[in-house]
Amino acid sequence: MRISAFIAMAILAGGSALSIAAPARAQDYQTLMAAPDRSDADRQNDTKRHPVELLAFAGVKSGWRILDMGAGAGYSTELMARATGTTGKVWAQNATEPEKFLARLKTQVMSNVTQLVRPFDDPVPADVGNLDLVTFFNFYHDTTYMQVDRAKMNKAILAALKPGGYFVLTDWSAKPEDGANVGKTLHRIAEHSLREEVEAAGFKFVEDAQFLRHPEDARDTIIFKNPTPVDEFALKFQKPM
Repeated sequence: MRISAFIAMAILAGGSALSIAAPARAQDYQTLMAAPDRSDADRQNDTKRHPVELLAFAGVKSGWRILDMGAGAGYSTELMARATGTTGKVWAQNATEPEKFLARLKTQVMSNVTQLVRPFDDPVPADVGNLDLVTFFNFYHDTTYMQVDRAKMNKAILAALKPGGYFVLTDWSAKPEDGANVGKTLHRIAEHSLREEVEAAGFKFVEDAQFLRHPEDARDTIIFKNPTPVDEFALKFQKPM
């Protein structure tokens, strides 16, 4: 029998003979975002949140186990729920129970989502682990003025991930010299400060992305009153194997 034919038969049989793993197929995020059951409010939010690019950067796959930190009203949680599908699982962490999140949780698309009302520095119960991905979108800066032990939080996130799992964050940019000191006043954080804190927990930096960047932003005004689109950064980290 030719080697190529043997390999093909092994793959069809599950790949056990040679432990050959087929490459993961890319998700069709564009089609997911075009689903007719998405709300008008979420579609309007898409213009600034860039969900297709965000999901592609995070690399969400069907069947993944995901924790969405600082889920808020659940916009990003629903993105993860759609992208990981019915074979996956999503946990949404909030320190309180936002009414808008509770309303969203009742929809069919959120059937694979479990709410976690827990402090940021103790975000998951002991029986939640082996995660493929943790997301933290535009909320890390808030933990800089809350009573949160961020070093403990980042180590808890690291522990909840499986080896090789990813931690993906976005946030509004502060000037480098502002560090982590303008979270309450401007709702921003300096990219290098966030990166240093995450890496100090044991994460390895993987890459950044440019799809949320707005270099025209002077980064010196509160985001809600900014005269230009707000500059944001997107960072991906990985738990070492």
